[in-house]
Amino acid sequence: MTTDFRPRTTGLPTEQASLHEGTVAERWARAQLFFDSKAYADAARILAELVEEAPEQVGPRLLLARAYYHSAQLRRAEEQLREVIERDPVEHYAHLVLGRVLERQGRHAEAVPYLRLAAAFEGAFPQD
Repeated sequence: MTTDFRPRTTGLPTEQASLHEGTVAERWARAQLFFDSKAYADAARILAELVEEAPEQVGPRLLLARAYYHSAQLRRAEEQLREVIERDPVEHYAHLVLGRVLERQGRHAEAVPYLRLAAAFEGAFPQD
């Protein structure tokens, strides 16, 4: 694998082609690096490929949803979060983020059940 790692403050590859090179583990690590560096759109491009290759994996899909959320791709984030919840109904963080996505879209009434479930999964029961 030849990857161009020119010096940059983020330490991220500069060539677009290098985003998609390497093993699954290397691309996962690269996606996490982009995400941690707040390069959410770049992380999403890598993660979308990983999710396509292994759709049963919840971890990459959840990180993809978060990358979409942070890059204001809210419909895409919602789609991925709903898939995570379908695959793992007790993934509390997916419920929380889906609630936040719905709130950010102005769909507050739809967000409430997801936010309540997330709180219940964490053991925090809101006072009514």
